[in-house]
Amino acid sequence: MSVTRALLGDRMRILLGVVIAFAVTIAAKPITAQTDAKGEWPQILGPQRNGLSSEMGLLDRFPEDGPKEVWRVPGGVGMSGLAISRGRVLTLVQRKGEQWLISLDATSGESIWKTSLAPEYLNAMGNGPRATPTIAGDYVFVFTGEGSLSAHAFQDGKQLWSHNVLKELSGKEAEYGMACSPLVVGNQVIVTTGAAKGTLVAFETKSGKQVWTAGKDPPGYSSPALLNVGGREQVVAFTGSSALGIDPAKGTLLWRYPFKTNFECNITTPLEIKGNVFLSSGEDHGSVLLSLKPKAETFEIGEVWSSFGTKSVLRNEWQTSMLLHGFLYGMDNVGGAGPITHLTCIDAATGERKWQQARFGKGNLIAADGKLFISTMKGELVLVRATPERYEELSRATVLGSTRQAPALSNGRLFLRDEKEIVCLDVCKP
Repeated sequence: MSVTRALLGDRMRILLGVVIAFAVTIAAKPITAQTDAKGEWPQILGPQRNGLSSEMGLLDRFPEDGPKEVWRVPGGVGMSGLAISRGRVLTLVQRKGEQWLISLDATSGESIWKTSLAPEYLNAMGNGPRATPTIAGDYVFVFTGEGSLSAHAFQDGKQLWSHNVLKELSGKEAEYGMACSPLVVGNQVIVTTGAAKGTLVAFETKSGKQVWTAGKDPPGYSSPALLNVGGREQVVAFTGSSALGIDPAKGTLLWRYPFKTNFECNITTPLEIKGNVFLSSGEDHGSVLLSLKPKAETFEIGEVWSSFGTKSVLRNEWQTSMLLHGFLYGMDNVGGAGPITHLTCIDAATGERKWQQARFGKGNLIAADGKLFISTMKGELVLVRATPERYEELSRATVLGSTRQAPALSNGRLFLRDEKEIVCLDVCKP
């Protein structure tokens, strides 16, 4: 009997040890904004920061009177996109002389809370905040137009910490405003500042303590991404004058590729294509697919293909291209921020153009269920089949005012905003 009790006691101790170890592992797990959880669109360009959604069963064609409107509510001035998590829609708006972080009920559009961030931001190229909030676990990270980074509680919007990063790092505000959407990697939140003491800066998500800085480039207007390129995970940042590869743990610079564009207008988010890095800019600059070969603690940079200048196959102005089944679908802007924009499909491996819909017009896009969901500056929502064979427009409807923001997708509903309103549309098949 005593032996049996001893064995049971040993088993209980082992079981208790396993439970404690599991609990410790869960508690220590880093928060992250990059998730494929159903219904999540927690940051700029969605779960993986590439504009792609895994949702299926979406409309192939709009009803005659356009997609069904679920709700429409007042928003505010600004170019911030929409982040969605656990039934809430978050964005930055400018109202009554202040920049605000707002949280709405994704089902009804009703306000849950709002938090004042800073005085209003004014700029000749458009007023209000530019960056999209990043939701990671119980935290929300935001970057205002003049360059203040702050952390907030997802539940009620309470500010947990903040940094005026430009002032702290001896930085200068970008000509068209600070536009980087925060990137969360493990227990760090990273923004591009373009400051004298660091192009990028990383802070601990919970404490706000500075962890590292990296680079000496001007900021540009792009948001960095965590990519698995060159055989390792690294933060890739598209600055005002180059692309940088950075070790997310230490802030060590791994490689730098010069990419000088007029007015430092590098805006799109870098993409990973079969372990390589894709970059594209407007201002008649063009595109390149970079290869990265490990060399000691750095990388040797090569060009798989490049297409620069006025005859480039793809010149993304502010719209990150969508990579689907080896093909890139994106906006090709002619001239220096000119009015002519073609919708274009190219072979991602070679840069060969497959088709081009001339003078499609300026807009922004995401992709899901084999289709492109494109919002235009005319306030239209355009549904296009994502196929390299030809341009195939499925539907088009006017749904709001002029907008630069890409749509956000969550649980079969598409969310868009302009300078006045936020709208939710049902894009599920009946």
